[in-house]
Amino acid sequence: MIFKKGELFNGPGGLALAAKNARIEHPITGEIWGIEHQWSNDFDSTSCETYRYNICGDIEDQTVICGPVENLQIGNKEVLGEIDCFAFGFPCNDFSVVGKKHGLDGEYGGLYSYGVKVLKEYQPKFFVAENVGGLQSANGGQAFIQILSELEESGYQITPHLYKFEEYGVPQARRRIIIVGIRNDLADKGIKFRVPAPTTATEFETASNAIMNPEIEEDAPNHEYPRHMERVKKMLSYIPPGENAWYAGIPEELRLNVKGARISSIYKRLDPDKPAYTVTGSGGGGTHMYHWEELRALTNRERARLQSFPDDFIFFGNKEAVRKQIGMAVPPRGVQTIFEAILKTFAGIDYESVEPAANLQLENLKGNQSIHSEDIISKKNDLASILS
Repeated sequence: MIFKKGELFNGPGGLALAAKNARIEHPITGEIWGIEHQWSNDFDSTSCETYRYNICGDIEDQTVICGPVENLQIGNKEVLGEIDCFAFGFPCNDFSVVGKKHGLDGEYGGLYSYGVKVLKEYQPKFFVAENVGGLQSANGGQAFIQILSELEESGYQITPHLYKFEEYGVPQARRRIIIVGIRNDLADKGIKFRVPAPTTATEFETASNAIMNPEIEEDAPNHEYPRHMERVKKMLSYIPPGENAWYAGIPEELRLNVKGARISSIYKRLDPDKPAYTVTGSGGGGTHMYHWEELRALTNRERARLQSFPDDFIFFGNKEAVRKQIGMAVPPRGVQTIFEAILKTFAGIDYESVEPAANLQLENLKGNQSIHSEDIISKKNDLASILS
C-alpha cells in the first residue's frame, strides 16, 4: 500500500524526506507500505529548487508549485491530484519562543487554515502537522486550542505531542509539536495512532559524532568554510566548549559591548559530548553555531548533519538562503520514526509507544491552572468556557 502525499509549506523537504524514507514490510504478508510525493507548495523559490531536486529527482518538476499558498488551487483536483495523506509544517515565525510571538495575530499565524482547507477538501486518510513548541503558549494558549479544534472538526482523531528530537536519533536538542490525525471513519474501525517510543532516550547522538563520523569530504556540497575577523577568532579561543560570548574568562577588551543581552546562542560553541543546541535559520550577530575545537562557525553541511540530512542532500541558493533552509527544516531522521509508526498503524503492526501529550501544557486563560491538550480534545464542549 503506497499513500500519495500532498504537502503545504514544503520547505527544503525535511518532512518529505522522512516520509520518502519510511517504508514498512509486513512481516507476514510481505506487503510494502510507503508514502510517495504527489504535489506540494511553498513560497520560497530556493526551497522549492531544493525540494524538487532531492525529493522529486528533477529540478524542473512541476508537481512542486512555487508561490503564495493563497493562490494555490486547493480543491481543484485536475490541478492538484487526489491524495491519501497530507503533511504541513505551517510557518512558525509567529509562534516561536525566540520570535515576536504574535501568534494568530501575526503575518504567518493564520496560514495553518490552508492546511485545514486541504483536509476538508480532500479528506486524506491521515495527516501530519508540525510546528514549534512555542505554539502551545501563543495567544495565551488560545492559538493551540483553536488549531486543535479546527483540525478535529475537519473529521479527524488527533494526537498532538511535543517531541524531543534528540530522543529520536537527531544529534540536536530540538522540540517540536507534531500533530497526527487519523480520519474518523478509519479511527472508528480501530486504526488508532500511538506516539512511538523514543529510539535514543538513554544514549543521545553527540554533535561531534554527527559532524566527524564519517568525516565530511572537502568538496562536499554546501561545505564552504566561513571567514572571521581576527578579533572574533581570538574571542572564540577563550570560550570553552558549551560556553558563549559571556563566559567570564574572556578578556575585557574582547567582550561584546552589548547591554542587557545574554542570549545563550551568541558565539556559543558546541559541546562535543552532547547533542547540539537548536539549529536556527538565523546567522547574524554571532548565531551561526560554533565549532567546539576549531575557531570558526559551522559550515552549512555541518549544520545539515545536525539536522540529520544526509551528505547527498543538496541545498540550492546562496549561503544565507541555504542556512535559512537548514535551520527552518524538520529533522528527517526524527520524523521518519513518526511516519513509520503511522504506516505500522495502518498495516496492523504493533510497535512500542508512549502516552501522548503528557508533556503539552496550556494555561487556562482565566487563571494559571495547567491543562493537558488531551483533556481539551476529549472535552471539546468545555472549549467555550475555557476561552471565555
